[in-house]
Amino acid sequence: MNSVPYTRETSFNIFSYLKYLFNKRHDDMLYYKRYTELKKIMMEESLETFFQPIINLQTGKTFGFEALNRPGQSQYFSSVDHFYEFVGQTDMVFEFEKFCRNLSLKRYISRLNTELANENFTLFINIHPHVLLDKNYHYGDTLQSLNVIGIQPEQVVFELTERSAVTDFQEFERVLSHYRSQGYRIAIDDVGSGYNSLKTLIFLKPEFIKLDRSLIHHIDSSAPGQQLVSLIYDYAEQSNTKIIAEGIERVEEIKYLQTVGIHYAQGYAIGRPNREITVGKIPSL
Repeated sequence: MNSVPYTRETSFNIFSYLKYLFNKRHDDMLYYKRYTELKKIMMEESLETFFQPIINLQTGKTFGFEALNRPGQSQYFSSVDHFYEFVGQTDMVFEFEKFCRNLSLKRYISRLNTELANENFTLFINIHPHVLLDKNYHYGDTLQSLNVIGIQPEQVVFELTERSAVTDFQEFERVLSHYRSQGYRIAIDDVGSGYNSLKTLIFLKPEFIKLDRSLIHHIDSSAPGQQLVSLIYDYAEQSNTKIIAEGIERVEEIKYLQTVGIHYAQGYAIGRPNREITVGKIPSL
């Protein structure tokens, strides 16, 4: 009976296979621990919810708030981006999105103080585009939650990230038409950060365009950035769309955007994300 001689190459292959098994087991265990942590976060509602103001650049008044849900420190997730990246790799995306949406609404209404309760602010809620197309997503879920806490659909904007590319535009347009018929409005986030922006704007016809912070950074001294913002502004004016400039960190950026007629703004210079709901303010030079 012939046998395969034991060589250095054979030893290397066995070692590589054992290493592969060890790494796979380690990865599987880490995935399980992270998955368990995710379910625990949802069960205990241990996400922190922050609200960042969005102001009207022309009047200086607070127009609304973006709700931001963030996990606390965890040994299993190195950062907020890492946490959300992991969620996207699980079978919990739909359930987690629904959880975040309801949590944002509940905490928003509970944190509005008496003075602000009658201001009729607009609430921006982040939602993954693919969730709206998910067969498990039932029309009316969000509306039912709004009825319970006393918010009108007209006060809610679904903020869709442009980085999550939409492929079936016709189907997505049909779904968005359903939500618009109930009173909701749509914002496209991160415009200017990816190749899909123009097609997304044309097909989805959002009520709000949120300019990515990379485009706004030092916009007061960036000729290419100014040209692109000007083109988007012209499109917005013709399509009855409002622009929100994100990532504002300097007064000079605010002054330039005011000059060219940009409608709204959001960023650290106006108001940082806060657990409490506080209005934004345009700083003076």
